[in-house]
Amino acid sequence: MMSGRIELQGMHFFARHGCLESELVNGNEFRVDFECDYDFSRAAQSDNLEDTLDYSKVYAVVARQMAVPSKLLEHVAARIADALQSELPELEHFEICVSKKNPPVGGNCEWAKVRIKR
Repeated sequence: MMSGRIELQGMHFFARHGCLESELVNGNEFRVDFECDYDFSRAAQSDNLEDTLDYSKVYAVVARQMAVPSKLLEHVAARIADALQSELPELEHFEICVSKKNPPVGGNCEWAKVRIKR
C-alpha cells in the first residue's frame, strides 16, 4: 500500500448561508477545503484516473451542497460530508472545512470556519 493525502484547497463559492436575513438576501463568499487519506498504489503504477480519486467529482458534490441555503456552517459541512460518503464510498477518512468570509460577529473577523472529520 502506498498511502498518501489528496487535498483540494480553496474551492470558492458565493452562497447564501447564515442566520440573518441579510446573509440570505445578499449572500457571501465561502471557501471549502477537502483533505483525505488515499491509497495511491494502483494509480502510481497505472497512471489512470480510474485508479484514483477524481477531483472533479469531489468538487461537483461540494458545489451542489453549497448551492443549498443553510443557517449554520455546521449544517453545510455535515451535508457535504454525508453527500461525499454517499456518492464516493471509497472515501474512508476525510475532512471538510467550510469557511465564511467576514462573518457578522459585531467586530473584525476575517473568516469563521467549521471543520468536520469523517
